[in-house]
Amino acid sequence: MALINPKKELLKIMKLKNFFGGSPVKVGLPPGSLEVSADFKPEKAKVTVIEYGKDAFEEREVQSIEECFQSRKDTGVEWVNIDGLQDIELIKKLGENFDIHPLTLEDVVHTHQRPKTEDHEGYIYIVLRMLMLNSDKGINSEQVSLIFNKNVLISFQETSGDVFDLIRERLRNNKGRIRKEGTDYLAYSIIDAIVDHYFVILESLGERLAMLEDALMTDARQEMAQQIHQFKRQTIYLRRQVWPLRELISTLERNENKLIVKTTRPYLRDVYDHTVQVIDSIESFRDILSGMHDIYLSTISNKMNEVMKVLTIFAAIFIPLTFIAGIYGMNFANMPETKWHNGYYYALLSMFFTGIFILGILKWKKWI
Repeated sequence: MALINPKKELLKIMKLKNFFGGSPVKVGLPPGSLEVSADFKPEKAKVTVIEYGKDAFEEREVQSIEECFQSRKDTGVEWVNIDGLQDIELIKKLGENFDIHPLTLEDVVHTHQRPKTEDHEGYIYIVLRMLMLNSDKGINSEQVSLIFNKNVLISFQETSGDVFDLIRERLRNNKGRIRKEGTDYLAYSIIDAIVDHYFVILESLGERLAMLEDALMTDARQEMAQQIHQFKRQTIYLRRQVWPLRELISTLERNENKLIVKTTRPYLRDVYDHTVQVIDSIESFRDILSGMHDIYLSTISNKMNEVMKVLTIFAAIFIPLTFIAGIYGMNFANMPETKWHNGYYYALLSMFFTGIFILGILKWKKWI
């Protein structure tokens, strides 16, 4: 198994967006301000519109947000998806046209929100965290904001790229019941797609944990402790992103707002169950990591004990031999053995049999 590079993995974790907070914002702004940090360069947002009904479907990318207002119908569903939050003027126009509260728009722009849902007059606002694997198997986090009323759902994403391709395919091909339902079912579908993708993240994390555990059992090394610590940080991060989602979905399910119809509530209960499974998996990973840390410490301790055991055996054998050699190396004049013709050989034999005797005792005691 190729071991994970600790420094590289640490950089991955530190680069997780919103790990210690969200996008930097100016301090001291009044409530409802849409200004962001000067670090963000104004860029044109990508706006795509999908209009559909039971027997109709149209998908297009618009160049100006006014096109959404002009083509809006009172029947069917309009899904406006916005990739990029740097175009503040576009977001302000959306807020004015759809009568969205300034505090809601502020939460959309400042992407450090905890997953939550808010029930406003005329619309429901939902904040989610979308997690995706990057090319290095790191985790990218992105805030997704949903605002929907009876006929329109607006989704805000920080960047292009999402996990909603299957939803778009179902709309294009008229699969399932999505084109027969309203904006509440579309909101459920988006939430379900985000939650289902959490399982992809967990599967990748589980595979890497299994590989690390196998390596730990065969050859525990010092860098593995760093890897275990990094995995712990990732699971803590995942838990912080997912845990509030359970409360969010539970609130939506119990919401008495007429925008959420009775037929959609069973589907919300289903995605609630999926969320609980995700949280349980994260908790299981945390327990596994704690056990792996204990195994690592135990393995290192056992290795140290083996080393000390070998050193102790050598010491037990050679200390008596050193004692014999020390006695006959004192060079006193009245030592009779120094006059023996074969005294050197007698000393070697005594050392040899003493070593054999001590080795036999260690074997008899089953210490080696």
